[in-house]
Amino acid sequence: MVNYFFLAFRNIRKKGIRSWLTILGIFIGVTAVVSLISLGNGLETAITSQFAALSTDRLLITNAEAGFGPPGSTAIKKLSEHDLELIESIQGIKRITPRLIRVAKVEFNDVANFDFVGSAPEEQDGLEALYEAFNLKIEEGRLLRIEDRGKIVLGDDFANPNRFGKQIRLGDKIKIQSKEFEVIGFLKRSGTFIINSAIIMPEEDMKDIFNINDEIDLIVVQVKNPGEIESIAKNMERKLRKDRNLKEGEEDFSVQTPVQSLESVNTILNIINLVVSGIAAISLFIGGIGIANTMFTSVLERTREIGIMKAIGAKNRDVLAIFLIESGLLGLVGGIVGVAFGLSLAFLVSTLANSALNNNLFQVSISLPLLIGSVSFSFLIGIVSGLIPAYQASKLNPVDALRK
Repeated sequence: MVNYFFLAFRNIRKKGIRSWLTILGIFIGVTAVVSLISLGNGLETAITSQFAALSTDRLLITNAEAGFGPPGSTAIKKLSEHDLELIESIQGIKRITPRLIRVAKVEFNDVANFDFVGSAPEEQDGLEALYEAFNLKIEEGRLLRIEDRGKIVLGDDFANPNRFGKQIRLGDKIKIQSKEFEVIGFLKRSGTFIINSAIIMPEEDMKDIFNINDEIDLIVVQVKNPGEIESIAKNMERKLRKDRNLKEGEEDFSVQTPVQSLESVNTILNIINLVVSGIAAISLFIGGIGIANTMFTSVLERTREIGIMKAIGAKNRDVLAIFLIESGLLGLVGGIVGVAFGLSLAFLVSTLANSALNNNLFQVSISLPLLIGSVSFSFLIGIVSGLIPAYQASKLNPVDALRK
C-alpha cells in the first residue's frame, strides 16, 4: 500500500503545473472556509463580549435608532422623563439608571476627532450602578465622583498617543464641544470596544454642552429577579405601546435583554457563515470536477501503462487503489495548502482591520476541528471525484490497453 502512495505522488509531480491548476478549486474553497469562519468565530467571541458588560438582570430601553453607534446615541426622537416615570411604575424593578450618550467634537493637541460621550449620574446610587453595570475599572487616576464638575474619564483607546498625535496625561485639558475638561482618569481596557473609545463626564456638564433638557438616550433597568426579566420586558413593551398608541410590530422603541442582543448578533453571524459555506461549496464542487477531469485525462494518457501493469500481474483492485490514492492526494494537497493560506489570510485581514480601527475587535479563532475537517473533506472530495475514472482504469482490458 505504501508503494501505491509513492507511485501516486510521483504521477502528481510529473503533471507539474497541471496538478496545481487541478487543486485550485479545492484550494480556493478551503481558503475561503478557513479564513472567513476563523475570522467569523473570532468576531463572534469579540461581539459577544460587548454584551458581557450587561448582567442577566439588566435590560436596555432606547428609542428607534437611525444609525450605528452605542445604544440610544443615534435615536432621532429621544426618550423623555414621561417615559422614565412610566417605566418606574412597573413592578419587579430594582433600579433605573437614565443615561445620555452623544457624539461630540473632541480637540487635543490641535487635532479634532468625533467621539462618543456618556453621562455619569448625579446620584451616588446611580453612579455606583453605572460602574457596576458596565464593569468600569480604573487603570490610572480615579473614577468620577458626584461632586465633580469639568472633569472627565477616558476609555483605554485615548491612552494611545497616535489618537491625537501626543500622549494624553492626567491633568491635561481636552476640549469637548469647545469647552475644556480636565482628564482625571483612564479606564482599564474592556471587552466592550465602545467603552474603550468613550468619554465619561458628569451629567450636568453634558446637559450644558449639548443644551439638553427633557431628553434621555438610554435607560438601564435592573430587575429584582433575573428569572422574571423576560416577563418584565414584555410588560414594559405593552405599557410603552399603549402610552404611545402603537400597535404590536410598529414600535418606535426597543426593550432589549442581553439574551435578545446576543441572539440578534448570532443570527447575523450564522447567516454570514452560511453564505461563506455556500460559496466554498461551489468552489469545492468546481474543484471536484477539475480533479475528475484530470483523472479521466490521466487514464487516457496512461492506458498503455495500465496495460503493462495488468500484464505483469496487477489486479483490478490494485489499479483502482492507485488512481483513487492519486485523486485523493490531489484533494489532500489542495486542503493542506488551503488551510495554510486561509489562516494566513485571516491573520492578515485581522491585523489590517485592527490597525485601521485602532482596536482588537477582529480576532482569529483557530479551531482544530475546522482545520482537520477541511483537510479531511478535501481528501474525501478528491477520492469521490476520482471514483469513476479509477473504476474505468481498473476495468481496462490489458490486451486492448497495450495496443493503444
